[in-house]
This record gives sequence, C-alpha cells and structure tokens, in this order.
Amino acid sequence: MDNISEQRACIKFCFKIGKNATETFESIKLAFGDFALSRCVTFDWFKRFKEGRISIEDDHRPGRPSTSKTNDTITLVRDKIRSDRRLTVREVANEVGISIGTCHSILSDELGMKRVSAKLVPKLLTEEQMEHRIEVCLDLKNRVSNDPSFIKSIITGDETWVYGYDPETKVQSSQWKTASSPRPKKCRQVRSNIKAMLIVFFDFSGLVHYEFAPTGQTINQVFYKQVLERLREKVRRKRPEAWKSKSWFLHHDNAPAHSALSVREFLTSKNIPVVPHPPYSPDLAPCDFFCFQD
Repeated sequence: MDNISEQRACIKFCFKIGKNATETFESIKLAFGDFALSRCVTFDWFKRFKEGRISIEDDHRPGRPSTSKTNDTITLVRDKIRSDRRLTVREVANEVGISIGTCHSILSDELGMKRVSAKLVPKLLTEEQMEHRIEVCLDLKNRVSNDPSFIKSIITGDETWVYGYDPETKVQSSQWKTASSPRPKKCRQVRSNIKAMLIVFFDFSGLVHYEFAPTGQTINQVFYKQVLERLREKVRRKRPEAWKSKSWFLHHDNAPAHSALSVREFLTSKNIPVVPHPPYSPDLAPCDFFCFQD
C-alpha cells in the first residue's frame, strides 16, 4: 500500500472510531509528519467516508489512463517543492519530466498544495529572538500557574495614533427606500488630517490612565518619565490596595523611550517591577492585539 492510500485508510479508521475531521487531521500529522496529507485533502476524504464511501482508491476516470501520475512521480514532485518552494509548476514539470497539467494535478489533488504569496510581517526574527520569545512566554505562563492573581496585578500601556473620522454612523446614514428605488451609497470613511498621539494604561479591572500627547511632542525618554509619574499618581488614586502593597507590575514594549537607561533607573528608584517583553513582538502586547484593534 502506497503512502497516500495508507493515509486514506487511516482517515477511514479515524472516522469509524468516532473522531471528527479536526482530530483526524491532527492524528495524520502526528503519524506521518512532513509526509502527511494537507488539511484540505484530509477533510475532503473524511467527508467522503462520512457520506458512505468505502474505497480508499481514486475514482476511475474516463479516457486514456495516466502513465505519469505514479507514486514515484508524486514523490519526486514533493521532493522538488520541498527543496525550493518558489519553483513554478512549469519548472517542476520540466525537471521531473511530466506535463504541466499532470504536475498541477499532483500538486493540488495529490499533495493538497496551493501557491500563496508571502505574508508581510513587521520583522523577520532571528533564531535567538524567537527563542527569547519562547523563554519569556514560558516564564509568564509559569508565574501565572504559580500565582493566578499575577495577571490581575499587571498594568500594561502603549502609545498609538488616533485619527479623526466622519462621525456619521451607518445607522445614522440610513434612509427609507421603495423596492424599485436604488440603494443609497456612502463613501468609505477616510482618515482626516486630524490626529493625536494617545497614551493609555489599563489592567484587569479597566482603564487606569490615559492622556493625549501635546501636538508636536515626541515620545522620548524625558516625556515618558513624566507620563510614568502621572501613571503612578493614578495608581495611587484608582488602585489604592496595589499602591499600598506595591504589588503592581508595569508592562510595556521595548520602544526606545520605554527602554532608555533613564527610564529604567526611574522605575528602579520607584520600586516598579517591569514584566519582560521580547523585542519585535506586538502580538504579545495586549494594547496592540486588544485595545488598539480596528
């Protein structure tokens, strides 16, 4: 039994014992690793067995039988793609010695692959930076496991630009129309030239402090220290228990103003512990993926 037929048999077995499609795909990945069928192909065959299919072999196709779509050819195509994922269908077909149509069929139908463009990311991290991300995440996970209240003692903050928009909502712009009259149109909201830098800090219980930076003000270490002074005052007023027990932690990213020596010295002098944050990791900053989300 070839590798693909073997995986189809495993999919059928998982269906028979009551696993769902997602559990089946996870089992296939665990068993076959890099040679596992794609999620799309696995789900497709799971659906076929669910609908009553018995055979694990390909359906008979009318016309002249293919002499090039063999297990050896499929393996060659897979190996070529793994060696260089930027190869075109034509290049793979020429190197393997098959037609473009057969090569495309192998890539899409047998291997469950499709060509996609690279996703733009803010920064390509080095191995060391990725390892540091894991270390920080594991450390925070362990701290929360040992002390569930730790997450409630964190005050996180960041800055973002706030833009002016057309204040009219979709409901406000609605109007009555008959069945024959055309639907009214409205231009998509566009950012205006009005913008302001918002600095905000919040914790588990809600907003602690926010302010708008003066027009033309750069968020440098001098200004950020002044912001932290105002934050301390808000903590004293809004979180008196945390203030008295000195049990709150500050979390911010590694922006130059946040990580400047004078700011670190200020935080140390005020006995404000800082939760570590790995560089170039906006996905680990609550402000970026929660508070500032569009």
